[in-house]
Amino acid sequence: MSDLLRRLRARGWRVTAQRRVVAEVLDGEHVHLTADEVHARAVLRLPEVSRATVYNTLGELVLLGEVAELSTDGRAKRYDPNAHRPHQHLVCTGCGLIRDVRPTGDPLDGLPAAQRFGFTLSGAEVVYRGLCPSCG
Repeated sequence: MSDLLRRLRARGWRVTAQRRVVAEVLDGEHVHLTADEVHARAVLRLPEVSRATVYNTLGELVLLGEVAELSTDGRAKRYDPNAHRPHQHLVCTGCGLIRDVRPTGDPLDGLPAAQRFGFTLSGAEVVYRGLCPSCG
């Protein structure tokens, strides 16, 4: 059983065949699929799953905080099932490949107190960009 599916069952989320297949498609490290990519992979496992069901399920998972919605390139939203593991993203500026990275240190420490404008910081989003080995 996938980590995401295990968390959802622990929360009492009603797991239908369609919801299960969406959760299974999202399982794993470095998974950052668009809704259309989730749908295409889900259809291979369960041909009757509709695009609307995939979009609705992704929306529910985001609202539950079980999946993070991200946009690293200003185009299609992508869905990251590793919402419970602190990480940043490494994005290839050539092909758009996204990898999860876990740099050492706290990214909040990088913002000097003089530049916080009185804010109490609760988080930071850092995106590293470059060319992957295939594009470089």
